[in-house]
Amino acid sequence: MPSKSFGLVKFHIFVSMKFTANQIAEILEGTVEGNSEAQVSKLAKIEEGTSGSLTFLANPKYKQYIYSTKATITIVDKDFIVEEAIETTLIRVDDARNAFSKLLAYYNMIKLNKTGIEQPSFISESVTYGDNIYVGAFAYIANEVKIGNNVKIFPNVYIGDNVTIGDDVVLFAGAKIYSDCVIGDRCVVHSGAIIGADGFGFVPNEKGEYEKVPQIGNVIIEEDVDVGAGTSIDRATLGSTIIRKGVKLDNQIQIAHNVEVGEHTAIAAQAGIAGSTKIGKHCLIGGQVGFAGHLVIGNNVKIQAQSGIGRNIKDGEVIQGSPAFGYTDWNKSYVHFRNLPKIVERINVLEKNNK
Repeated sequence: MPSKSFGLVKFHIFVSMKFTANQIAEILEGTVEGNSEAQVSKLAKIEEGTSGSLTFLANPKYKQYIYSTKATITIVDKDFIVEEAIETTLIRVDDARNAFSKLLAYYNMIKLNKTGIEQPSFISESVTYGDNIYVGAFAYIANEVKIGNNVKIFPNVYIGDNVTIGDDVVLFAGAKIYSDCVIGDRCVVHSGAIIGADGFGFVPNEKGEYEKVPQIGNVIIEEDVDVGAGTSIDRATLGSTIIRKGVKLDNQIQIAHNVEVGEHTAIAAQAGIAGSTKIGKHCLIGGQVGFAGHLVIGNNVKIQAQSGIGRNIKDGEVIQGSPAFGYTDWNKSYVHFRNLPKIVERINVLEKNNK
């Protein structure tokens, strides 16, 4: 729920997206310098600001634009010093970037604050749900599903049998939640994401044909997790595939059966994690990183984009390459990789001269 300084009553102004400098200053606990009744109805970058827009200045590299911007209102830090004439009305706050981010977050909250059940949609009679639910058209909610308060289920979402969904969850259009999975409070699952599809479990028989191993586990996603569009998280063969609290997953990521991703780890697009690999807390994993199965990745690990991980990694390592090795060593080696043809030519000349 919003903090006291960002109460929903104050945010009624965002519904129409038309508000004054005084109202914004009240919300942000800031002070106005200029026309306190100046009104804005849209948001903009400072270099692209036009009349009627609200912007902010946080990066000193963009300081020049505050003197030319046509934005009606600009949020700045309290200690910002005006050195030339400006036309924009200022709102001074403790931290301009954070203040603007809060405005964006709460505007988005109001924009998505739909309620009610649209038709046609299907909700099993055995479903239980809390207050302020929104169910979009053509959504399907199967048997024995439990849904918390303030949940937003957009059109064409599928929720299978025995799924549990916490409070303040958003499932965007076309998301699929297979049976028995658990989605924690305040999670966001974007369009096309698939939670709980079968893990890639097959074994060859005596004829060399692959036979499916039933995947009877589930996926557990703890609170405050974001799952990007088109990302797939497979159910466990036995037990659970687990995404711990605060994890941020980009688009088009593949997480295989029985994987565990530790708290507050962030993974960029197109990464792939093979079965039963355990990733620690507070890791940063770049795009297109590939993990072999049954690995243990420590806490606070940083992995550069397109690295291939085939070994266990200790806490705090920074690695790059395929197969990946120490980041510093990789950078040093890369200089030699680029010069390898010249180095080989020199070696050949030396060998020839020594004969």
